[in-house]
Amino acid sequence: MAASQLLLLSLLCTLFVHQCHAACAEVDSDTEAVAGKGFKLGCVSCKLRSEVESTCVIEWFFRPKGEVDFVHIYTYSSGVASIENEEFIDRVDWNGSRMSNDIQDGSIYVLNITFNDTGTYRCYFNRVLIYPNHEYINIVSKLVHLNVVAKATRGTASIVSEVMMYVTIIGLQVWLLIEMIYCYRKISAAGEEALREAANAEYLAIATEGKDNCAGVQVGE
Repeated sequence: MAASQLLLLSLLCTLFVHQCHAACAEVDSDTEAVAGKGFKLGCVSCKLRSEVESTCVIEWFFRPKGEVDFVHIYTYSSGVASIENEEFIDRVDWNGSRMSNDIQDGSIYVLNITFNDTGTYRCYFNRVLIYPNHEYINIVSKLVHLNVVAKATRGTASIVSEVMMYVTIIGLQVWLLIEMIYCYRKISAAGEEALREAANAEYLAIATEGKDNCAGVQVGE
């Protein structure tokens, strides 16, 4: 029983891992950065895989806190990046998909974050699907609201994730302990049964031998 459960668990884990690697997950970006540190502005746009040739241009815009308009700060296309705003020169690196003209991950990494970087960031996926007779343009926009702090704080999501991790570990340990106790009892019961059968067999053998000896004595007399 335990072996079959472990086999089923292994198969489920294998299937889960395979699906995780095969699928694209649109994970939201973190929203808190520490002044003086680097920070990844995440931006993922999943797309359906097809035989249609396509290209994608990523553009990033920034609206400082308290301002109304966005300013263009970064462009990435076909492996070539360009910084569009002087305040971000030498501070932005590409952190998204590589080796592909059709990009799913358009994340960037901002170095030496300052309090002036607090605000709203917008990334655009300008995707072009190339068909034999025409081109189809698809634009996806995502927002990241960034707050810059002097010292890192633990968010609610981080605390919940850590608690869930410990609960899962404890649950697995309890499950393993129960399985070990069950297996121990089953093996002990089987061992005791085997000992009883061996004792009974030995008793019967002795009894049979005693009867044979008694019969031999009576015949001799």
